[in-house]
Amino acid sequence: MVLRTVLSAATAIALVAPAVQAETLRWARAGDALTLDPHAQNEGPTTALNHQIMEPLIIRDMTGAIVPALATDWAPSEEDPNVWTFNLREGVTFHDGATFDSEDVKFSLERAMTPDSDFKELLGSVTEVRAPSPYVIEIVTDGPNPIMPSNLTNMFIMDKDWAEANNAVKVQDYEGGEDTFAAKNANGTGPYKLVSREPDVRTVITINEDYWGKDEFPMQVTEVIYTPIQNAATRVAALLSGEVDFIQDVPVQDLQRVAGADGLDVRTAPQNRVIFFGMNMGDADLANDNVEGANPLADVRVRRAMSMAINRDAIQQVVMRGQSAPAGMIAPPFVNGWTEEMDSASKTDVEGAKALMEEAGYGDGFSIQLDCPNDRYINDEAICQAAVSMLAQIGVNVNLDAKPKAQHFPLINTTQTDFYMLGWGVPTYDSEYVFNFLVHTKGEKYGSWNATRFSNPDLDAKIVGLASETDLPKRDQMIADIWQVVQDEALYIPIHHQVLNWGMASQVGTVVDPEDVPKFKYFTMN
Repeated sequence: MVLRTVLSAATAIALVAPAVQAETLRWARAGDALTLDPHAQNEGPTTALNHQIMEPLIIRDMTGAIVPALATDWAPSEEDPNVWTFNLREGVTFHDGATFDSEDVKFSLERAMTPDSDFKELLGSVTEVRAPSPYVIEIVTDGPNPIMPSNLTNMFIMDKDWAEANNAVKVQDYEGGEDTFAAKNANGTGPYKLVSREPDVRTVITINEDYWGKDEFPMQVTEVIYTPIQNAATRVAALLSGEVDFIQDVPVQDLQRVAGADGLDVRTAPQNRVIFFGMNMGDADLANDNVEGANPLADVRVRRAMSMAINRDAIQQVVMRGQSAPAGMIAPPFVNGWTEEMDSASKTDVEGAKALMEEAGYGDGFSIQLDCPNDRYINDEAICQAAVSMLAQIGVNVNLDAKPKAQHFPLINTTQTDFYMLGWGVPTYDSEYVFNFLVHTKGEKYGSWNATRFSNPDLDAKIVGLASETDLPKRDQMIADIWQVVQDEALYIPIHHQVLNWGMASQVGTVVDPEDVPKFKYFTMN
């Protein structure tokens, strides 16, 4: 099937959606996957596309429940509590016909543990991966790890021989600008095979006729045509006109128009994601401010003042049209460790913020640059624009630099930003995931998304200790203690929890995944 050219917004508004093609689903969202290398970028749209083509050992279904994928069952070893044993699914083949076995899993997990991998924190406690037989894998950890299975739901398995044949053994250095064969090609075991890939233009995948789960899942979508459409008006126009059947990110200002259109639905659910600002609190001086020889963000009073200047209720009502929940911590309510007390802690107090700025020696304020994506989160640039106005009330004059996520995220990964927006989902549903990536000192195994430069060796040890603490009440107390430090230090400025609004032709059958990851093998087309 050939995808027709997307109509302009003005042309499309008057049109209604025609019936969905029986087998083809035309999918659009604001931004494209950054890469097809399954271990290079731990980023939502990237993971969403890779989930169609590749598979992990275990997966979350469309409700968020953990279910088997390439592993059929798993459990801690009875002989050694430091070992998780996974029995693998037999009879599975990769898209090129190669047989899947434990050597592919061992290779993939070891690959995901290397420095360029954006998933290495999830395997930080792993000391060894063993393949004792073709369909058994053993993951050895530094002490018993009670949540290891939850860390594997986005850990995709590659074909070892394919990787070796195509010079793809090494993970793509995405932040360094490296381009590799695995960045644009894929050979997975998933329900769909890659047909063509034009980054930021169009990707086509088609049903894997030899998929092991073909008789277990609806598999009514036999072809997916994926088109990134950054402009919100154009994206909505494409849905209204029938040029696309499914968009994940209906702009909040267009929800009623889409919901009221003949043949279209808006389906809504809370998302497992929080939006926040990060600040460089660790460098002695900042590159993008007007304060010479000092770092105003190093003072916790300044960080608290900036948070107090943000009116989250106004952002919720005006920018998000009610489609958000104000946040006081950088974890969503889905996550173990979240508390209502912490999440309601952020209060707007402009006068109190001014007093803190004065106390910190910045009564006259300062200027700084805010780096913001413009194609990743719901109304991301508009949120940043609102924050600019709010921070000006306490003398923090912000120069906003908004750019596509492909240019924005490397600034965070390589610590080239002093003040930035980030959104964080928690696929493990546990605070350890937040701490490993965002709080632990940035290093070889942990902290890859911690651009705050915050470093606390004692806290690092507690974070690492979570992976091997099997006394769950004690572990929960450790999590609470770590959160207390994060809150006291005001490491981040929480803004809100996102709400998901998926727009689609009424004939498309699905529930909204809290991870914002559609898995098309579950979709129906009635």
